[in-house]
Amino acid sequence: MKNVKAPTSRSYQEFLIASLKNTQEAAGYIEVTLTEASDEPKLLQMVLKDIIDSRIKFHNLSESAQLQWEKLDKMLSESNGSEIYCFVELLEALGFKLGITVEEVELSADSESTQIEESQLSPEPANFV
Repeated sequence: MKNVKAPTSRSYQEFLIASLKNTQEAAGYIEVTLTEASDEPKLLQMVLKDIIDSRIKFHNLSESAQLQWEKLDKMLSESNGSEIYCFVELLEALGFKLGITVEEVELSADSESTQIEESQLSPEPANFV
């Protein structure tokens, strides 16, 4: 029997899906695809699928987003995203640049985010009695 070594690192796809939990990473991933991958139109569909998979894995996909993804996935399957890339190229020809940004939303108390900025910390220690 041969000695078989198990992989010691996660697959790239697992790493990618985990990194796309970060909305800034996901926005950058979409933006680069839209601005740099016009010669690979099916890539946009794959990128969006990765983001959807990430949201599903981390239980962060609304029903509305799921429905919109299903519609868009069908359209991209039929057209390979050529309309979107044509639009991006037109914008560039007109001197514009497409940008993807993260929508500012107010975090609820049960939000997954636990990061506290330094400016939010109280400068004085709390007195416990």
